[in-house]
This record gives sequence, structure tokens and C-alpha cells, in this order.
Amino acid sequence: MNASELNVRVARKHAEALDICTFELVHADGHALPAFSAGSHIDVHLPNGLTRQYSLCNDPQESHRYLIGVLRDPSSRGGSQAMHELVQEGSLLRISAPKNHFPLAHAAARSVLIAGGIGVTPILCMAERLALSAAPFEMHYCTRSRDRTAFAGRIAQSAFASQVQFHFDDGDAAQKLSLPAAIGTPQQGVHLYVCGPKGFMDWVLEAARTAGWPADQLHYEFFSAEIAASDADAEFQVKLASSGRIVTVPKDCTVVQALAAAGVEVATSCEQGVCGTCLTRVLEGEPDHKDMYLSPEEQAANDQFTPCCSRSRSPMLVLDL
Repeated sequence: MNASELNVRVARKHAEALDICTFELVHADGHALPAFSAGSHIDVHLPNGLTRQYSLCNDPQESHRYLIGVLRDPSSRGGSQAMHELVQEGSLLRISAPKNHFPLAHAAARSVLIAGGIGVTPILCMAERLALSAAPFEMHYCTRSRDRTAFAGRIAQSAFASQVQFHFDDGDAAQKLSLPAAIGTPQQGVHLYVCGPKGFMDWVLEAARTAGWPADQLHYEFFSAEIAASDADAEFQVKLASSGRIVTVPKDCTVVQALAAAGVEVATSCEQGVCGTCLTRVLEGEPDHKDMYLSPEEQAANDQFTPCCSRSRSPMLVLDL
């Protein structure tokens, strides 16, 4: 365990909604936990050897616990299944210190929060933080049905309940989300935040960009992605700047896999290009970005890439390794 990791105990496991459990984590030795801000997540090392990222959804002023919500996903690669089936009250887990790649813009004149399903976890934390500071915001919460709506009671009892609109897929047409009305036209100082399944987020972000929202007023964080193979994928080479060593990356192999086979380990977590754990500087060459972590502007700079999924458009990439 490295210095930035913590041992925690599951103090409480609670069925929050259909197929959604919350896990209350406390320090295994009873110490206070590191501070975090709204939008933060932790890496959780699971009993089956996987590592997954989960947003913190309790009050950031609390130092005695972290609260995460986990959806049992039928298309899971083993992470959510492990949390639901293998992790129980009293279980010990290893986690990272909180990280925040999805922070609030505290100088915003107004915030629009849009959550899809389990994507409510960071959005709820943001809503509570904004309400505490009396900052103007509205929140839209979309779920498949009322029985799959986590934290509905917590929201109903909150001081900002009137600022939240619920939208159920199986509800009547009048209550369904009108995305054009929700996002409106871009205005200076108004920021939009979205979290949820990839298709939902793509839908919201595409609509916002089409409406003219500037990139710096759009905030989002993906936790899963489909890495699409392409007929254009080809073999290429990576060169390690520190040693000059060259490693060949076959067409059907990732950079991380090719480096590992050559004895060079790169830290990974999601292996889907969403968490940024493996982010590596590119000194020469043109990456073929397949991640959901970097913004379009960061991808266009071509000075870093995610070797867990991204490839190369040039015959060689020189990496800062």
C-alpha cells in the first residue's frame, strides 16, 4: 500500500434503491479521513482484484466517513457485482485518497446540474454544497423509475428540494426532461454539470455544444466507456525517453499490455480511458485518442494520452517513461 492509500472498514451497507447500495466507509484505525470537495471520487480496490472509481456523496465537512453509492450493473465487468456480493458490513477495503477531476466552479453565477441514474452521487454532493453557500442552481434528476431513484428521501428532506426536478422514464410525458428547456442558451457565468451513463452524458453534452455552450462552462466525468476497436488500428512502436528502449505495440494489444509484457509497469485503474490514472506525457508523435478523460482541447494538444486504450496515428510515440 502506498502512502496515499487508506485502509477502511464498511461501517454500513444499505439498500438505497432497487439495485443500488450505499456503503459507509470509516478509517480502519478510527482516524479522521482526508478532506474532500464536492465532485471527488475514490479508487476502491475490490476483493476480486479489480479497482473501480466511486464518487463521494456525503457532506464534505464530514471527516469521520465517506459514503459511496454503487449500482449493480448487469453489464458490469465485475466491479459492481463484487461490491454488491463480496463486500459486506465489517469488510476491510483499501482505497485511494480522494481525487477531484469534476470540481465545482465556485465563481459561477448559476449552476445547472443534470444527473442520470447513479450519476446522481457527485451531483447530489454538488447540490448540497451550492445550497450551503446559497449559490443559485437547479438540478434535474433522471431515472428509469421511482423505485430506482437513490437518495429521493434525502433530497425531499433537504432545504433545496424545490430546486430539484425528478424525471422518470416510465412516467407521463409532462414530467420527462425537456433538454432544450433545461440547458437553455449559454450565458456568461452559467455552468452546466452532467454525470450518468455514457449515452445519457453524450446526449446532454451534444445538445449543449450544439446550443453553443463554451467548453469551459461544461463539466462532466465519465466512469465507464466502450473502447471501440477500429479497422484503422495498426501496429506501432513506443519509445521510452529515459532509456531509448523501443517496444512494439501489436494491433490487438494496448500500450499498457505491450509495456507490461516488456517488463515496464504503468499504473492503471479503469482500463477504459475514463479515470486518468495511467495518463502519460507524449514527447513526440501523434496519439490516436480513444479516452473519455481528456477534454477535446487537451486531446488536440497531443502532449499526453491514456495508454490503457489510446493508440498512435504516427509510426512511433516517444513517451516520458
